Formats: sequence, C-alpha cells, structure tokens
Amino acid sequence: MAKKAVAKKEVTKEVTKRQLDPFTTIIPLVCILALCAYFVLAPENSTSALEVIRSFLGDKCGVYYLVVGLGFFLVSIWISYSKIGKITIGKPGEKPKYGFISWGAMVFTCGLASDILFYSFCEWIYYFEDPHVQGLGDINTWAATFPLYHWSFIPWSFYAVLAAAFGFMLHVRGCHKQKYSEACRPILGKHTDGILGKVIDLLAVIALIAGTATTFSIATPLLSMVLTDLFGIAGSKFVSIGILVIVCGIYTCSVLNGLKGVNMLSKICMILFGIILLYVFILGGEARFSVETGVTAMGNMVQNFIGLSTWTDAARTEAGFAQNWTIFYWAYWMVWCVAAPFFMGMISRGRTIKQVIMGSYVFGTASTLISFIVLGNFGLGMKVHGRFDAVAQYYANGEDLYQTIIDIIHQLPLAPIFLVVLALAMFAFYATSFDSITMVASNYSYKNIEGDEMASKKMKLFWAVLLIMLPIALIFSEGTMANLQTVSIIAAFPIGIVMILIVGSFIKDAKNYIKELKLDKEEKL
Repeated sequence: MAKKAVAKKEVTKEVTKRQLDPFTTIIPLVCILALCAYFVLAPENSTSALEVIRSFLGDKCGVYYLVVGLGFFLVSIWISYSKIGKITIGKPGEKPKYGFISWGAMVFTCGLASDILFYSFCEWIYYFEDPHVQGLGDINTWAATFPLYHWSFIPWSFYAVLAAAFGFMLHVRGCHKQKYSEACRPILGKHTDGILGKVIDLLAVIALIAGTATTFSIATPLLSMVLTDLFGIAGSKFVSIGILVIVCGIYTCSVLNGLKGVNMLSKICMILFGIILLYVFILGGEARFSVETGVTAMGNMVQNFIGLSTWTDAARTEAGFAQNWTIFYWAYWMVWCVAAPFFMGMISRGRTIKQVIMGSYVFGTASTLISFIVLGNFGLGMKVHGRFDAVAQYYANGEDLYQTIIDIIHQLPLAPIFLVVLALAMFAFYATSFDSITMVASNYSYKNIEGDEMASKKMKLFWAVLLIMLPIALIFSEGTMANLQTVSIIAAFPIGIVMILIVGSFIKDAKNYIKELKLDKEEKL
C-alpha cells in the first residue's frame, strides 16, 4: 500500500514554483489574437498576403519540404540500427513505464485527432480524377496508393525521431526545461538561453496553436454533419460551437487527471476505432477488394517510394500536384511536431531509442494504413463494383466531401448505429490528441520543470480553454479558417529548420553519452 501511495504521489506531482515564461504564454496569446483580429477586420488583405507567402514557400521552396521529409525517414532507420538505437531512455536497464499496448495506443492517438477518420473515408476521391494520378496507370491502384504514402513512413518518421530526441533530453539528460529550444542546446550552446532560443520557443507555440485550429477546421464539419444526420437538426455555426465545447470539456477532464486520464481515454479511443474498422470490413461487403487493393497499393508505394518522395514536378505540368498534396502534407505534419513527439517522448521512459522509433512505425504507421485500407477501399470498392459511385455523388453534392462521406456511410447496414459509433470515436480522437497537446503546452509555459513533474491544473485549464477559443472564434469567418490553414503551412518552414537542429543536437549528444558510458565502464574495471 505504501508503494502504491508513493507511486500515486509521484504521478500526480505538480509544479509548485510558478515561474511562468511570458515568451511561451502571454506573447503567443497576444500574437494569435492580433493575427485573428487582422483576419477578421481585413479578410481580403490578409488572404492576399498569406497566399503570396504560401505560394512562395510551397512553389519556390517546395523541394525543401521534400528533402526534410525523406531525410527524416532515412535518419530514423540509421539511428535505430546504430549504437544510438541501443540507448535506453532513462537509466541503463530501466524497464518501460507503460506496457507496449498502452504505450502504443497513446502514441497512435496523440497526433492524429479526427483527421484520420475524415481522410480515410474520402482522400481517394480527391485523386480519382486528378490528371497526374490518371497518367500514372491503373487509377484504382494509384488512388489507393497516395493516401497510404501521404500518411505512413515519412510523416511518422517526423514523430518517431523527435520523440526519441525529446525522450533522451527529458529522461536521460534530465533536462529541466521542456521546450523546443532546449533540444537544440548541444548545437546552439549558450545561445539557447538568449534571443535565438526564445524565438524558437515562440515559433513553436504559435505553430502549435495554428495547427490546432487547422485540425479542428478539417474534421469538425464532418462531426457536425453526422449529428445533423442522426438527429435531423439543421447544421449551423452553433452546432459546431457546441461540438467544440463538448470536446473541450472531455479533454479538459482527461488532462486534469494527468497521464492516467490520457492513458484511459486513448484505450477507449482505440476500442471505438477498432469497432469502426471491423464494422466496415465485415458488414460493408468489400472485404476482399479492400484487402487485395490494400496489398497492391502497399506494394506499389514501396516500389515507387523514392520516386514519390523526390518528385517535384519541376516543369509544373501536372497542375501543382506535388505542391498541393505531398508538400502540403509534410508541412502539416511538421507543424504538429511541436507537441505530439514531445508527448511521445514523455511516455517513452524505459524504452530504447530503437524501440521508440520502430514502435512508432508499428503502431502509428500500421494503424494508419489499416484505416485507409479498410475505410477508403470500402468506398472505392463500391464504385468499382457499381454499387455506389462516390465520385459522381461528390460532384452531385457540389464537391461537398462531408455530405459525400455521409452518403458512403448510408450504404452500410444499420447506418445510424455506425454513425453513433463514428461520432463517439471522433470525440475520442479529438480528446486524446488535444489532452496530450494541452499537457505539452502547459509544461512549455514554465521556465523550469522536472521530467516527472506536471504543470498545475490551473495552467492546464488555461491551455485547454485557449486551444478551443480560437477555433470557436474563427467559426464566424470561413475565410479566416482558410487563412489559418495557410498559416499552419507557413509556420512549418521555420519549424522544419528547428527540427533539423534538434536531430543534429540529439545525434551529437547521444554520441557523447555513449562515450561517457564507455568511460564509466572502463573506470569501474
């Protein structure tokens, strides 16, 4: 009983010294509010300005995102099978704090939100009549291939490598500052504590808030459409606001209970996710087609992986496919790298670097691929077999993907029951992602914080409300929401540079740590 009491005390230990960092609390808040005001008061000017910047970054500098993406994937493999991969995150020989299944559930759910459900159902529709995709060969194979490529190895390599770096920083080096800039200290040195370090942290928090609002903008309309279809209520801004408030309430309660609440919610999320996949796979009538198309698409992706990862459409003959899709996705995942990998590093104590990286691929990539193979190929299979043409329905709906997804779901037996489970799963995905983000952002707000400490409940509540306030405010301006998505892409450019610094610092520090262990072993002998 005494041991359990001590363990409980350690888990719930909160920061007692309120040394808040204004650069990661007050300044980001002011910047986001000012940016929001600019969008609302001058929508046309702000849209024009952002389009110019995004066009420059995506079109003129697009190769930068591709190089960073492929580089992270290759580095992840090298680190895993080098001496660095054998390092235990924590003390040498320390056992993992969480079981493999619990850890994997939190890894998968912390960085995807409800986007995974939205895109799994509909992304193939985007590609089906794209001129570039049609020119590659069998449209069925390639329409199923690109979603797997855009959501698998490269984006998850961002998370995996940074999770290992942050875990090493927190649990091996015992860092007292849980900030982006601190992970760059082995290279930046004393400049980490100067203006350069503060700028890095400011960029990270602003990108985090912008990415959060972008995520809400993508999947919330689908959740609103599901509830509208179930209860027959007219869709409105207030329905969306109500959804966001409910989501905020769920993840706030979870995060206030610390990692125990996050762990429990992630397991619930995985159960609901599994029910959705099994429901569609067993009752959808496209099981064989889904599996065979999925296997073919995976083989196609592996065979063409390097080509897909380096294709820039230099002559711009394919209507900017690489810029609108691959570069967009890499940038979007890079913005999310501010929070998700930090949380993954926090929960990875006791695992080796290799286990963190490979485990992220196992749970993250495998779960994502299964989602697209089952949910995406269900709609594709119905089109191929003449049961329901989702592409034609998409255009009949005025290119409304959300309504098209509802139409696809209505092809399932007992569709209302499925919609209920889908709504619960979307709430759970939102909550599990944003409670981890809230936890990381809360820790960001302190100048110093121990690796096992947690932010105060007041600070968690502050960030829980702040993360939801901006999306709620932006519901009243559709143009502003589109602008914010562009801001997320723009924010990825400097964040990518910081990510490279973090990986370089991690490799440098890990090599020094290996030398230190070797010297200690020689001294003991």
